[in-house]
Amino acid sequence: MKQGPETAPEHEPVAGPARGPLGQIRKWLSFVRFSHTVFALPFALAGMAVAAREHRGWPGWRTFSLILVAMVCARTCAMAFNRIVDRHWDAMNPRTAHRHLPTGQISLAGAWTLWALSGAGLVIASWFLNPLCFVLSPVALFVLCFYSVTKRFTHYTHLFLGIALGLAPVGAWLAVKGGDLTWMDGLRMTVLAAAVVFWVAGFDIIYSIQDYEFDRRHGLHSLPVAWGPRNALLAAFLSHMIMMGLLLLFGLLCRFRVAYLAGWFLILLCVLLEHWIARRRSLNWVQTAFFRLNALISVVFLAITLAEVVFQGGFHLRL
Repeated sequence: MKQGPETAPEHEPVAGPARGPLGQIRKWLSFVRFSHTVFALPFALAGMAVAAREHRGWPGWRTFSLILVAMVCARTCAMAFNRIVDRHWDAMNPRTAHRHLPTGQISLAGAWTLWALSGAGLVIASWFLNPLCFVLSPVALFVLCFYSVTKRFTHYTHLFLGIALGLAPVGAWLAVKGGDLTWMDGLRMTVLAAAVVFWVAGFDIIYSIQDYEFDRRHGLHSLPVAWGPRNALLAAFLSHMIMMGLLLLFGLLCRFRVAYLAGWFLILLCVLLEHWIARRRSLNWVQTAFFRLNALISVVFLAITLAEVVFQGGFHLRL
Protein backbone atom coordinates (compact mmCIF):
# COMPACT_ATOMS: atom_id res chain seq x y z
CA MET A 1 0.00 0.00 0.00
CA LYS A 2 1.33 3.43 -0.91
CA GLN A 3 1.60 5.85 1.93
CA GLY A 4 1.84 9.61 2.28
CA PRO A 5 4.68 11.72 3.58
CA GLU A 6 3.45 11.51 7.16
CA THR A 7 4.55 7.86 7.35
CA ALA A 8 6.59 7.01 10.45
CA PRO A 9 10.33 7.12 9.84
CA GLU A 10 12.60 4.15 9.67
CA HIS A 11 15.02 3.73 12.55
CA GLU A 12 18.67 4.16 11.71
CA PRO A 13 20.64 0.90 11.77
CA VAL A 14 22.01 -0.15 15.13
CA ALA A 15 25.80 -0.27 15.14
CA GLY A 16 27.30 -3.47 16.46
CA PRO A 17 30.15 -3.63 18.97
CA ALA A 18 33.53 -2.58 17.56
CA ARG A 19 36.13 -5.33 17.83
CA GLY A 20 39.77 -4.92 16.91
CA PRO A 21 41.44 -2.09 15.00
CA LEU A 22 39.24 -2.49 11.93
CA GLY A 23 36.15 -2.42 14.10
CA GLN A 24 37.31 0.81 15.72
CA ILE A 25 37.92 2.38 12.33
CA ARG A 26 34.49 1.34 11.12
CA LYS A 27 32.94 2.78 14.29
CA TRP A 28 34.51 6.20 13.82
CA LEU A 29 33.71 6.24 10.09
CA SER A 30 30.10 5.38 10.92
CA PHE A 31 30.02 8.10 13.59
CA VAL A 32 30.62 10.82 10.97
CA ARG A 33 28.76 8.99 8.15
CA PHE A 34 31.96 8.96 6.10
CA SER A 35 30.19 7.29 3.17
CA HIS A 36 28.11 10.45 2.71
CA THR A 37 31.26 12.32 1.72
CA VAL A 38 30.33 11.22 -1.79
CA PHE A 39 27.64 13.93 -1.83
CA ALA A 40 29.83 17.06 -1.83
CA LEU A 41 33.25 15.72 -2.84
CA PRO A 42 32.43 15.15 -6.53
CA PHE A 43 31.24 18.75 -6.84
CA ALA A 44 34.50 19.92 -5.29
CA LEU A 45 36.53 17.84 -7.73
CA ALA A 46 34.41 19.10 -10.63
CA GLY A 47 35.12 22.66 -9.54
CA MET A 48 38.81 21.81 -9.34
CA ALA A 49 38.77 20.39 -12.87
CA VAL A 50 37.08 23.41 -14.44
CA ALA A 51 39.30 25.86 -12.55
CA ALA A 52 42.42 23.96 -13.63
CA ARG A 53 41.31 23.71 -17.26
CA GLU A 54 41.95 27.36 -18.00
CA HIS A 55 44.66 27.94 -15.42
CA ARG A 56 47.45 25.43 -15.92
CA GLY A 57 45.89 22.09 -16.75
CA TRP A 58 46.00 19.30 -14.19
CA PRO A 59 46.66 21.02 -10.84
CA GLY A 60 49.18 18.40 -9.75
CA TRP A 61 48.95 15.51 -7.30
CA ARG A 62 50.00 17.72 -4.40
CA THR A 63 47.10 20.13 -4.86
CA PHE A 64 44.70 17.28 -5.59
CA SER A 65 45.73 15.45 -2.41
CA LEU A 66 45.46 18.59 -0.29
CA ILE A 67 41.97 19.25 -1.64
CA LEU A 68 40.96 15.72 -0.66
CA VAL A 69 42.42 16.15 2.83
CA ALA A 70 40.73 19.52 3.28
CA MET A 71 37.36 18.17 2.12
CA VAL A 72 37.47 15.09 4.36
CA CYS A 73 38.60 17.15 7.37
CA ALA A 74 35.93 19.80 6.76
CA ARG A 75 33.10 17.30 6.56
CA THR A 76 34.38 15.27 9.52
CA CYS A 77 34.57 18.42 11.62
CA ALA A 78 31.02 19.42 10.66
CA MET A 79 29.56 15.98 11.31
CA ALA A 80 31.33 15.58 14.65
CA PHE A 81 29.99 18.95 15.77
CA ASN A 82 26.50 18.01 14.60
CA ARG A 83 26.54 14.78 16.58
CA ILE A 84 27.86 16.60 19.66
CA VAL A 85 25.33 19.43 19.77
CA ASP A 86 22.41 17.16 18.83
CA ARG A 87 23.25 14.32 21.20
CA HIS A 88 20.39 15.08 23.63
CA TRP A 89 17.81 15.31 20.85
CA ASP A 90 19.23 12.15 19.26
CA ALA A 91 18.79 10.28 22.53
CA MET A 92 15.08 11.19 22.65
CA ASN A 93 14.34 10.50 18.98
CA PRO A 94 13.55 6.81 18.30
CA ARG A 95 15.10 7.10 14.82
CA THR A 96 18.46 8.29 16.15
CA ALA A 97 18.55 6.86 19.67
CA HIS A 98 21.07 4.18 18.65
CA ARG A 99 23.70 6.65 17.46
CA HIS A 100 27.16 6.47 18.98
CA LEU A 101 27.00 9.29 21.54
CA PRO A 102 23.57 8.48 23.04
CA THR A 103 24.56 4.82 23.46
CA GLY A 104 28.05 5.55 24.79
CA GLN A 105 29.85 3.77 21.95
CA ILE A 106 31.89 6.97 21.57
CA SER A 107 32.66 9.30 24.46
CA LEU A 108 31.91 13.00 24.37
CA ALA A 109 35.61 13.73 24.94
CA GLY A 110 36.50 11.52 21.98
CA ALA A 111 33.97 13.32 19.77
CA TRP A 112 35.35 16.73 20.76
CA THR A 113 38.87 15.49 20.06
CA LEU A 114 37.87 14.34 16.57
CA TRP A 115 36.20 17.71 15.98
CA ALA A 116 39.32 19.62 17.01
CA LEU A 117 41.73 17.43 15.04
CA SER A 118 39.67 17.52 11.86
CA GLY A 119 39.21 21.29 12.12
CA ALA A 120 42.96 21.69 12.56
CA GLY A 121 43.48 19.37 9.59
CA LEU A 122 41.42 21.69 7.37
CA VAL A 123 43.40 24.75 8.48
CA ILE A 124 46.75 22.99 7.95
CA ALA A 125 45.76 21.71 4.50
CA SER A 126 44.61 25.23 3.58
CA TRP A 127 47.98 26.61 4.70
CA PHE A 128 49.77 24.34 2.24
CA LEU A 129 47.34 25.19 -0.58
CA ASN A 130 47.65 28.98 -0.74
CA PRO A 131 47.33 32.08 1.49
CA LEU A 132 43.72 32.83 0.44
CA CYS A 133 42.52 29.36 1.40
CA PHE A 134 44.32 29.63 4.74
CA VAL A 135 42.78 33.02 5.56
CA LEU A 136 39.28 31.77 4.66
CA SER A 137 39.55 28.41 6.45
CA PRO A 138 38.23 29.70 9.83
CA VAL A 139 35.25 31.23 8.01
CA ALA A 140 34.58 27.88 6.35
CA LEU A 141 34.76 26.10 9.71
CA PHE A 142 32.28 28.53 11.24
CA VAL A 143 29.78 28.07 8.40
CA LEU A 144 30.15 24.28 8.51
CA CYS A 145 29.46 24.09 12.23
CA PHE A 146 26.84 26.86 12.39
CA TYR A 147 24.34 24.77 10.42
CA SER A 148 23.97 22.36 13.33
CA VAL A 149 22.43 25.00 15.62
CA THR A 150 20.08 26.58 13.07
CA LYS A 151 17.24 24.12 13.70
CA ARG A 152 16.85 25.80 17.10
CA PHE A 153 15.76 29.15 15.66
CA THR A 154 14.90 29.03 11.92
CA HIS A 155 12.72 26.92 9.68
CA TYR A 156 15.19 27.47 6.84
CA THR A 157 17.88 25.29 8.36
CA HIS A 158 18.00 23.33 5.08
CA LEU A 159 19.42 26.35 3.26
CA PHE A 160 22.19 26.63 5.83
CA LEU A 161 23.13 23.01 5.21
CA GLY A 162 23.11 23.75 1.49
CA ILE A 163 25.41 26.73 2.00
CA ALA A 164 27.77 24.58 4.07
CA LEU A 165 28.07 21.96 1.32
CA GLY A 166 28.08 24.65 -1.36
CA LEU A 167 31.46 25.73 -0.01
CA ALA A 168 32.98 22.53 -1.44
CA PRO A 169 33.32 23.64 -5.08
CA VAL A 170 34.26 27.17 -3.97
CA GLY A 171 37.06 25.85 -1.79
CA ALA A 172 38.39 23.58 -4.53
CA TRP A 173 38.25 26.40 -7.08
CA LEU A 174 40.20 28.72 -4.79
CA ALA A 175 42.67 25.92 -4.02
CA VAL A 176 43.59 25.84 -7.72
CA LYS A 177 43.52 29.53 -8.54
CA GLY A 178 44.02 31.31 -5.24
CA GLY A 179 43.43 35.01 -5.75
CA ASP A 180 44.03 34.73 -9.50
CA LEU A 181 40.32 34.77 -10.33
CA THR A 182 38.70 36.26 -13.41
CA TRP A 183 35.15 37.54 -13.44
CA MET A 184 34.13 34.43 -15.38
CA ASP A 185 35.72 32.25 -12.71
CA GLY A 186 33.67 34.04 -10.11
CA LEU A 187 30.46 33.62 -12.11
CA ARG A 188 30.99 29.93 -12.81
CA MET A 189 32.04 29.22 -9.25
CA THR A 190 29.01 31.04 -7.85
CA VAL A 191 26.57 29.28 -10.17
CA LEU A 192 27.97 25.86 -9.28
CA ALA A 193 27.92 26.64 -5.55
CA ALA A 194 24.32 27.87 -5.82
CA ALA A 195 23.35 24.65 -7.60
CA VAL A 196 24.77 22.65 -4.69
CA VAL A 197 22.91 24.86 -2.20
CA PHE A 198 19.52 24.19 -3.81
CA TRP A 199 20.28 20.51 -4.40
CA VAL A 200 21.17 19.91 -0.76
CA ALA A 201 18.33 22.06 0.57
CA GLY A 202 15.85 20.09 -1.54
CA PHE A 203 16.88 16.63 -0.42
CA ASP A 204 17.34 17.74 3.19
CA ILE A 205 13.75 19.01 3.26
CA ILE A 206 12.53 15.59 2.15
CA TYR A 207 14.84 13.82 4.57
CA SER A 208 13.64 15.97 7.48
CA ILE A 209 10.04 14.83 6.98
CA GLN A 210 11.08 11.64 8.76
CA ASP A 211 11.35 13.69 11.98
CA TYR A 212 8.29 15.87 11.39
CA GLU A 213 6.34 14.65 14.44
CA PHE A 214 9.38 14.62 16.73
CA ASP A 215 10.51 18.11 15.69
CA ARG A 216 7.01 19.52 16.06
CA ARG A 217 6.59 18.09 19.57
CA HIS A 218 9.99 19.27 20.78
CA GLY A 219 10.01 22.77 19.30
CA LEU A 220 12.67 22.14 16.66
CA HIS A 221 12.46 24.05 13.38
CA SER A 222 12.25 22.80 9.82
CA LEU A 223 10.27 23.58 6.70
CA PRO A 224 7.97 20.56 7.19
CA VAL A 225 7.16 21.84 10.70
CA ALA A 226 6.46 25.35 9.41
CA TRP A 227 4.58 24.51 6.21
CA GLY A 228 3.45 20.93 6.69
CA PRO A 229 4.96 17.89 4.93
CA ARG A 230 3.09 18.22 1.65
CA ASN A 231 3.87 21.90 1.16
CA ALA A 232 7.47 21.18 2.15
CA LEU A 233 7.63 18.59 -0.63
CA LEU A 234 6.54 21.27 -3.09
CA ALA A 235 9.30 23.54 -1.80
CA ALA A 236 11.81 20.71 -2.19
CA PHE A 237 10.70 20.11 -5.77
CA LEU A 238 11.00 23.82 -6.58
CA SER A 239 14.46 23.86 -5.01
CA HIS A 240 15.56 20.95 -7.20
CA MET A 241 14.17 22.54 -10.33
CA ILE A 242 16.21 25.67 -9.56
CA MET A 243 19.21 23.38 -9.10
CA MET A 244 18.64 21.81 -12.51
CA GLY A 245 18.44 25.26 -14.11
CA LEU A 246 21.68 26.32 -12.44
CA LEU A 247 23.46 23.13 -13.56
CA LEU A 248 22.35 23.82 -17.12
CA LEU A 249 23.58 27.41 -16.83
CA PHE A 250 26.91 26.16 -15.48
CA GLY A 251 27.31 23.92 -18.52
CA LEU A 252 26.58 26.81 -20.84
CA LEU A 253 29.05 29.08 -19.06
CA CYS A 254 31.72 26.38 -19.35
CA ARG A 255 30.84 25.75 -23.03
CA PHE A 256 30.18 22.09 -22.38
CA ARG A 257 28.55 20.01 -25.10
CA VAL A 258 26.79 16.69 -25.70
CA ALA A 259 28.26 14.62 -22.86
CA TYR A 260 27.25 17.22 -20.28
CA LEU A 261 23.74 17.55 -21.69
CA ALA A 262 23.25 13.78 -21.66
CA GLY A 263 24.40 13.64 -18.05
CA TRP A 264 22.15 16.56 -17.18
CA PHE A 265 19.12 14.59 -18.38
CA LEU A 266 20.23 11.59 -16.30
CA ILE A 267 20.48 13.82 -13.23
CA LEU A 268 16.99 15.16 -13.97
CA LEU A 269 15.64 11.60 -14.06
CA CYS A 270 17.26 10.90 -10.68
CA VAL A 271 15.67 14.02 -9.21
CA LEU A 272 12.24 13.12 -10.54
CA LEU A 273 12.58 9.57 -9.20
CA GLU A 274 13.58 10.95 -5.82
CA HIS A 275 10.41 13.01 -5.64
CA TRP A 276 8.28 10.13 -6.87
CA ILE A 277 9.62 8.01 -4.03
CA ALA A 278 9.00 10.78 -1.51
CA ARG A 279 5.40 11.21 -2.63
CA ARG A 280 4.31 7.69 -3.55
CA ARG A 281 6.27 5.39 -1.29
CA SER A 282 6.75 4.98 2.41
CA LEU A 283 9.45 7.16 3.89
CA ASN A 284 11.04 3.91 5.03
CA TRP A 285 12.65 4.09 1.59
CA VAL A 286 14.36 7.39 2.37
CA GLN A 287 17.58 6.05 3.88
CA THR A 288 18.48 3.79 0.95
CA ALA A 289 16.91 5.70 -1.92
CA PHE A 290 18.34 9.04 -0.90
CA PHE A 291 21.86 7.80 -0.45
CA ARG A 292 21.89 5.95 -3.75
CA LEU A 293 20.13 8.59 -5.84
CA ASN A 294 22.00 11.60 -4.48
CA ALA A 295 25.31 9.77 -4.64
CA LEU A 296 24.51 8.93 -8.26
CA ILE A 297 23.67 12.58 -9.00
CA SER A 298 26.99 13.83 -7.67
CA VAL A 299 29.05 11.08 -9.33
CA VAL A 300 27.33 11.60 -12.69
CA PHE A 301 27.98 15.32 -12.46
CA LEU A 302 31.66 14.72 -11.79
CA ALA A 303 31.91 12.20 -14.62
CA ILE A 304 30.35 14.44 -17.26
CA THR A 305 32.37 17.46 -16.12
CA LEU A 306 35.62 15.50 -16.30
CA ALA A 307 34.62 14.11 -19.70
CA GLU A 308 34.06 17.59 -21.08
CA VAL A 309 37.30 18.93 -19.59
CA VAL A 310 39.41 16.02 -20.80
CA PHE A 311 37.87 15.80 -24.27
CA GLN A 312 38.39 19.51 -24.76
CA GLY A 313 42.08 19.12 -23.94
CA GLY A 314 41.96 20.78 -20.55
CA PHE A 315 44.21 18.37 -18.65
CA HIS A 316 47.94 17.97 -19.15
CA LEU A 317 49.20 15.62 -16.46
CA ARG A 318 52.15 16.71 -14.37
CA LEU A 319 53.35 16.20 -10.82
